[in-house]
Amino acid sequence: MPVTANLAAFVDKDYQDKSLEELVDAPVAALAGVSERAATHLKEALGIKTIGDLGRSQYFLTASALVQLAGKDR
Repeated sequence: MPVTANLAAFVDKDYQDKSLEELVDAPVAALAGVSERAATHLKEALGIKTIGDLGRSQYFLTASALVQLAGKDR
């Protein structure tokens, strides 16, 4: 079953018409609020190049789980 969602608030204007599959392969800087400089730092420090890399990162997954378990997910 296809999933649709309005992702305009989450990605830069150039990526608002992309499919979820395309967004996963898009550069991290396509996320709203992530600058090219921040994306470069993520690439250099952690090897994260795409939104998919970020979402699958063991560091971010672990941090997210810890925050949720601590009940501090606000």
